[in-house]
Amino acid sequence: MEVLSPEELRVLGVLIEKEAMTPDQYPLTLNALLLGINQTSNRNPVVSCTQAEVEPVLAHLRQLGLARIVHSPSNRADKYRHVLHEALGFTQGELAVLAVLALRGPQTVNELANRTDRYPGMEEMGGVDGVLHRLKNRYEIPYVTRMERHPGQREERWAHLLAGEVLAVPPPAPTAGRAVGSAERITSLEQQISGLLAAVAALRADLDELRSELS
Repeated sequence: MEVLSPEELRVLGVLIEKEAMTPDQYPLTLNALLLGINQTSNRNPVVSCTQAEVEPVLAHLRQLGLARIVHSPSNRADKYRHVLHEALGFTQGELAVLAVLALRGPQTVNELANRTDRYPGMEEMGGVDGVLHRLKNRYEIPYVTRMERHPGQREERWAHLLAGEVLAVPPPAPTAGRAVGSAERITSLEQQISGLLAAVAALRADLDELRSELS
């Protein structure tokens, strides 16, 4: 599958989410899709997209065979739906996990379990762990990856690979060597300042003595 842009991922994530959470309002009109894209809850990062920005994204997703437009004489406006299950064979549980990862970024297994519990299909064998295993191993290419646990993190996190390899790396934690080096530098500077102050005091004493002799 072609690597998707952040905008394409946001559109697909919203379509999957709304299909599961508000099936009576699905497929989505462009206005409803925009509201889902720009909502501030359950989104990371929060974005503010316009209709002019989303329309070409939808057009490209349709070209890729990942989304379709729904025409109906009873609809005043065209509506949109995803077809990831048809194009790539994803199960409902796999779609749920990918949607949460696409909309909220890397997650722990517990976070994924909490945030997909209302999605249909999560009763699949193995739960979230089973879904992640299948997304990593069942297909010709992996769709998720387990990220290395960094200092301060209690659990490993999982990320999707729909936008290519995960590149985000947290800044390195300060090391003991750096802390020791900084302390040594501060001590050295303090010693230099003390020496300069002593030299200034000696010069002042010499100057006062010279003035006394001249007077």
